[in-house]
Amino acid sequence: MSHREKIEKKRLSILKSLQEAEHCLSSTKLTQQLQAMGHEVSGRTIRLYLIELDREGLTVNHGKKGRKITPRGIKELAAAKTYEKIGFMAAKIDQLTYNMTFDLARKSGTVIINVSMLPMDKLKRSVPLIKRVYAAGYAMGNLMSLFPPGQRAGEFTVPEGCVGIGTACSITLSGVLLAAGIPTNSRFGGLLELQDKLPRRFVELISYEGTTVSPLEIFIRSGMTDYVGATKNGNGRIGVGFREIPADSRNQVVEIENQLEKVGLGGFLTIGWPGQPLLDIPVSEGRAGAVVIGGLNPMAILEEEGIRVSSRAMSCLIEYDRLFHYRELEQRVRPYIPQ
Repeated sequence: MSHREKIEKKRLSILKSLQEAEHCLSSTKLTQQLQAMGHEVSGRTIRLYLIELDREGLTVNHGKKGRKITPRGIKELAAAKTYEKIGFMAAKIDQLTYNMTFDLARKSGTVIINVSMLPMDKLKRSVPLIKRVYAAGYAMGNLMSLFPPGQRAGEFTVPEGCVGIGTACSITLSGVLLAAGIPTNSRFGGLLELQDKLPRRFVELISYEGTTVSPLEIFIRSGMTDYVGATKNGNGRIGVGFREIPADSRNQVVEIENQLEKVGLGGFLTIGWPGQPLLDIPVSEGRAGAVVIGGLNPMAILEEEGIRVSSRAMSCLIEYDRLFHYRELEQRVRPYIPQ
């Protein structure tokens, strides 16, 4: 690694530490964190880096409280060295799957959610659309969560004038299966065409190994989904994930899916047979394919209706008991709807 690359890596590490922190960080704390990451840095070096980052508008100095990353710094961090983040989604899936603690029998522990920032002045129009996707069965289960302004949701804080809508992430299914001793291979995210409410074919596929962002986020932003049609007459395009499971585990997975349905986390659209292609997608030897419903689906219909939403897939882990049935959404957001 060249000298310039080492400098850039340290700069990005500082920005990443500031982004993940809930409060300002002092140069001493940042020095400790970077040293823990394996960087050879001194307090004086970190202070020099911070002065330069302040000058570029990527951080802001709050005196004795320390530094805080700016919106410009967050954008810089997101855009920097994209090629290094190839496979990031696959790694994040594995990390969240292993860290999830949900116990299906006890109905307790943490599950993985996606979080979308929804402007309050759009709530009245958005709630019926969100509920429509859930009612049609195109959401991951029937549970969701709500984050008020100022509350932390993963790496982000809900801004003033918005609420955070949490939807169960389909990777939760992988965590439940792993807890039962069933490893899952998350192959890709896809756009699935429906005809008369039945899966017909995949029209787009993006491998988790080859992307830096959620495939469903890409489909939503590109206007490629059709939840309006899917919820109206069963003809449309929805976001899904394609998984592979060990062939011998198929019967057990079907039983676990039945249990997940009972706790509001059912998300399997269809489970294939060992060694057989599923919707024309070939599977590996000794495996069976499974199509799972995308967790961000309830938010996609808002984009189709011209309501801009900022969404992040696999945002964070939250306790299962913080989730509520989607039918409660209207009541829960009522205090935030402008009068």
